[in-house]
Amino acid sequence: MTVIVLTHCPVGLRGFLTRWLLEISPGVFLGSPSARIRDALWDEVCEYAGNGRALLAYATDSEQGYAFRTHDHKWHPVDHEGLTLIFRPSDRAAPPPSSPRPGWSKASKRRRFGGGT
Repeated sequence: MTVIVLTHCPVGLRGFLTRWLLEISPGVFLGSPSARIRDALWDEVCEYAGNGRALLAYATDSEQGYAFRTHDHKWHPVDHEGLTLIFRPSDRAAPPPSSPRPGWSKASKRRRFGGGT
């Protein structure tokens, strides 16, 4: 079983994949091609994805029973003692505000921050 998920990819790439796989939802393709065809499809996806992202998941004879590959994702697969795990880089975004910004209504301040001002 092979699953390919496309996000923000050209429509032509989706049309190309429908020759080999069934599109069960927009951007989600499912099928059972041979390993050679699967690798050829993945090479085409990586070449023509443009600014989009892609994910390939397929069944294998491994400890987990599946394997996956990513293209232009922030999350990356990492081999950890024989298991494939996802490395999620930490987002060092600004912490949520501890006090309301000026201009919020009193009702909104109570609802969001739990207290009245």
